[in-house]
Formats: sequence, structure tokens, C-alpha cells
Amino acid sequence: MITLKNLLNEIDYTLEQGSLETEITDIVNDSRRDVAGALFVCQKGTSFDSHTLAGEVAARGAAALVAAEGAAVDVPPSVTLIRVADTRRTYALLCAAYFDYPTRKMCCIGVTGTKGKTTTTHMLRAIIETAGDKTGLIGTNGITIGDRHIGTRNTTPDPYILQQSFRQMLNAGCRHVIMEVSSQGLMMDRVAGIHFSIGVFTNLSPDHIGPNEHASFEEYAAAKGLLFKRCRTGLVNIDDEHCGMVTEGHTCRLKTFGIYGPAAHRAENIRSVREGGFMGSVFDYVGRERYTVELGIPGLFNVYNALAAISTAEFLGLPKEAVKKALKDIKVNGRMELVYSSEKCSVIVDYAHNGIAAESVLKMLRGYDPARLVVVFGCGGNRDPHRRYEMGEAAGRYADLSIITADNSRDEDVRDIIKDIHVGFDPTGGTCIEIPDRREAIAYSIEHSQPGDVIAIIGKGHEDYQEEHGKRVHFLDREEAEIVLKRLGWM
Repeated sequence: MITLKNLLNEIDYTLEQGSLETEITDIVNDSRRDVAGALFVCQKGTSFDSHTLAGEVAARGAAALVAAEGAAVDVPPSVTLIRVADTRRTYALLCAAYFDYPTRKMCCIGVTGTKGKTTTTHMLRAIIETAGDKTGLIGTNGITIGDRHIGTRNTTPDPYILQQSFRQMLNAGCRHVIMEVSSQGLMMDRVAGIHFSIGVFTNLSPDHIGPNEHASFEEYAAAKGLLFKRCRTGLVNIDDEHCGMVTEGHTCRLKTFGIYGPAAHRAENIRSVREGGFMGSVFDYVGRERYTVELGIPGLFNVYNALAAISTAEFLGLPKEAVKKALKDIKVNGRMELVYSSEKCSVIVDYAHNGIAAESVLKMLRGYDPARLVVVFGCGGNRDPHRRYEMGEAAGRYADLSIITADNSRDEDVRDIIKDIHVGFDPTGGTCIEIPDRREAIAYSIEHSQPGDVIAIIGKGHEDYQEEHGKRVHFLDREEAEIVLKRLGWM
């Protein structure tokens, strides 16, 4: 039996009415859910304040309520009422207590940054599991517990889902959990109550700034920096120009990785390699040991992601053999994912869905000296048309052939979206064809490839659906490419 007193052990509170011995069967912060026997935590959001529903929630059988100090609530005397300074943070701490603080019994590694979180967490998970330890994973691609995968809406989910997942991971025998930690997750206190053994910083660039997100770049950086006030050890990219902003006021022990700066963990002699079935980078890792790493995923930015993973693995005492094997074989769904490579062509799937990301990917692939660089892309409907101009310009400037197609056109006509793409594309003088059906566009790119081509299918990455006129149907770029490659007898 869990009592209210058990849950409040590590929380500052005031008992306004009722009893701390009240039995609690669940914790709820959404009034639409079943609240019978539960502890309901009132929260004030940007558009709704659930304190106004306190009476209704009590009438539906909530065993106790948590409300903010000074907030008006109307509940009968028979219902236990707790007052706290911050109900949002308290909710996260209560969830941790309800599931008996699972991250205190595992090594929890949090990865934050503008880019590279998903790739870094997958690299690190591959290394740890190659070394023989079962590992949980939480991030943009969902929650993975052993062989079980659960989709999520947010990179950093609701605290209840987080703590419930940690408990399931612990029960399944996971010794490590790796999670992407978003700035929103930090700012909104979703990660309060998590005991981070290690925090990792990849990089920082202007993003998530605007209404309902961050008011300024400074606020965004400060939110990222909260991780380094909540972990024991921080591993940070010293080459990033904003590293100092993110780590300002840190309370953890800091270790650095990088390529150009005076880092404790470094990559040297970096080479881009494309031969046989391998396309990626080879470099010398220099830390406590020095050894050569073959990284089976292209791009200098992925060398940085690998450095973050390797330095974390070294801190954990994992063997270099596990590092080398995991990174040579690494595949991350939709993140510079090498679907196929031979003398015929190479096929890459990536999530790049704006102009900056598309330019970065295409410029990087140019470094592999392709016979032709072919890009297959479209743009989403019901979105800012400037993204279409920028994607079109990037493709026109850096690809030899652009195949313009659909990408979640939603409520818009794909032909109208393609017209907008041409606004940015046409002034570049680039070469393109239009194939509105994305499946046909992917097939055309491979069927009409020339020896030595690099084909980049970008924009959707790990997304496993295509959305048109309010309907979602299953669609995964990698699967579509593999169907064509197998039909041709190439794989």
C-alpha cells in the first residue's frame, strides 16, 4: 500500500486538510483520466488551469489533491489537500516516488543539444549493448525497453511515462538508460526526480525560439544548461561556440571532447571513406587510450556524435573492442542511414527537413566525391512556405539532380507545394524533375542511378507514415528503397 506520506517524503509541502495516511492508487494530472483513488495534481498551463476542476475531480473520487499555494480550489473537507510552491515540479517528483526512484538504481545518461541527440543516444546504446549490458532508450524515436518499442509524442515524455518506463526498464534487467533531454523537458521540469549519472552536450544553434517555446536564444541555452546542474558528470563539446553559455553555473564535474579545441577526448586524422559496402569516416580516437575507429555513418557532425558516445563509454569503463564493433556497424533510423552502398550507387536516408539541414547534408555528401549527387525531397503541407524556398535553394545549389516529390502534404495539393519549392530552386539553375508520388520518385532515383552516384532521400527520415488530406498511411523511405534494391537484385 502506498500512502500520501510515502510519496511526500522528499517534497516540501503543507497539509491543508485531510490525512497523510490516505492510500493512493495512482498519480494523475489530466482531469480526463480516471481519478478514482488517485492523487490528482493541479497545474496551470498556458491556456488552461486545472485548479478550476478541483471540485469536479474530488467528486469523481480522487483520494487527494495537490494544489499551488494561494490557488483557489473548492473541495469538500473529506478530501485531503496538499499545498506546494510549484505543482509542475512536484508532479515529476511524485511520479519518481510512486515508481520508487528507478533511476537511482541504474546509470542514467542524458543527452542534450540542438542536433545529434538521437544519433548520439543510439551510438551509445549500441556500444553498451555490444559490451553485453541491456540498455533502455528514450527519445525522438520513442521508448525502447529490450525488444519492445513504444511510440511517444515528445522527445522528453510526461514525467509519469518517464518514471513508469524507467521502472519497466529496471524490472527488465536494464543497468543503463540513455535518454534525449530536450530544452522543453528541462524547462518544464519533466526530468525533475531523475538522477542523471552523466549529462552530454552535443551542440547549440538557434532553434525552438518563438511563441510557446523559448523567448530568446539565451533562455534556450540556459534551459539546456539545467542538465549540468542535475548530473554528477558532464561531457561537453568544447568546440561548440556556445559551450560556455550552456555550462555556466554548472555543479557537476566537467569533461570535454572535441576535434579542434584542447579536449580530453579527441578525434584526429579524420578521413571520409567510401569503398565496397562501407561509407563513413575513419579517425583516430585519443583519450585514455589511442585507437582507430571506423564509423559507418557519414559526416563530420557524426564524428562529433561518435566522440560524445566514445568518451561516455570510456568513462563507463567499456572496452574499446565494443566501441569499434558498434560504431562500424551503426545504423540510426532516418539519421544519415546508409541503406545501400556498392560500386553501383549509395543510398542514404536522412531526416533533413529544412534548408539549413538539407544544405549541411548535401555539402557533406559532396565530400565523398560522388559521380552525381541525387536528392529526393519534398516539403510538408500546412507549414511556412519559406521552408520550401530554402529546401529548393539548397537542393539546386548542391545536388546534380533533384527529384522533387511529396512529403506529408496534409491538406494542401502537392503540386502547389512543388510550385513553392521552385521559387527557391529555379534561380540556382539546378537540374530537377518532378515526380509527385514519393514511392515512384524513390524508385526512379535508384533505377536510373549511374555507377558512383550518391542518392540522398531526405525530409522524412524515421517517419513511418505519409499524411495526405487527413489520412495517414504507412510509408518508410528506407523500406521503399529496399524494395527497389531487392527487385533489381542488388541486395
